[in-house]
Order: sequence, then structure tokens, then C-alpha cells
Amino acid sequence: MVTKKSEPRSKFYELLQAQVHNEFNASQQYIALAVWFDNEDLPQLAKHFYKQSIEERNHALALVQYLMDTDHHVEIPGTGEVRNDFSDPAQLVELALEQEKEVASDIKTLAKAARAEDDYQAEQFMQWFLKEQVEEISQMSTLLNVVKRAKGNMFDVEQFLHRETVGDGGDDPTMPPVAGGAL
Repeated sequence: MVTKKSEPRSKFYELLQAQVHNEFNASQQYIALAVWFDNEDLPQLAKHFYKQSIEERNHALALVQYLMDTDHHVEIPGTGEVRNDFSDPAQLVELALEQEKEVASDIKTLAKAARAEDDYQAEQFMQWFLKEQVEEISQMSTLLNVVKRAKGNMFDVEQFLHRETVGDGGDDPTMPPVAGGAL
């Protein structure tokens, strides 16, 4: 069996491996949100969060592909705790927004680590994820505003999502390659 030569583990690559976990965990959390909405007979919200789950999965596997492409060992982690209990739809979207803000902070930390290590390729790789987090936070902020303005009338939120496009749906042609191919 031939094994890949592995580069020394830098701070950036340690953080990148941790981010693989974070992205997979975000994917699982979005599935929990989608299932909650599905169970509440809110198909547009469910559809939105099922798509978000796939997008986060693709982000995790883009990080995995980069690790493989740069001859680094990859470990596929388990995921962390996932929240399933909510009392109203706004809580779910608030959780999603906070999750995206945390990911944005993690991505900034990764970009700073790459820069501090003079790893120009890693820094360039992180640029797409920085841009992506602007879009992710913006879309969740918009969705939260719509949910709050609806004042409990989820039919209005469902109509909004049916009528409007929120986010790019994960169809960004500039996204880095995804291990196994993007879904």
C-alpha cells in the first residue's frame, strides 16, 4: 500500500481539519432544522434547509479535497451535538444565523493563519469561503427578517420562499473542487 507523503502539520492545517468537522456538523444541524419544518408542514422552509445541509456537506468535502490535493492526511470526523427541540420557527432561523456567523469567524481565523504562515496557496483557497460567508450571513439575516415580519403567519414566509431566491442554492461555479463531486 502506497501512502501519501504528509507535510508537517501547521496551525492552518490543524484548523482546516477542525473546520471539516464544523462544516459536517453544520450540515447535520441544517438537516435537523429541515426535518422540524417538514414535520410542521412547512415545505418551502424544509426544502431551503435541506439544500443548506447539502451546501454545508459540499463545503466540508471541498476542504477535504484541498487537504488531499496538498498531500495532507485527512480524518473524517463525527459530528457534534445537534439541536432538535424548538418552540417557534424564528428560533430555527436564529440558530442558523448564529451558526453562519460562527463559521465566518472560523474562516477568518483560517485565512489569518494561512497569511501568518506565508502559505499563499492556502490563503487564496480561503478567499472563496470568505466570500461565501458574506452570502450565507446575508441570506439568513433576510430569512430571519421575513420570519419576524410575518409575526407567526408562516404562510407568508412559505410564499416568500416559493417566490424569491434566497442565496445561490450552492450553485456557485467558482466553488473549489469537492471530493467525490458536489451534490
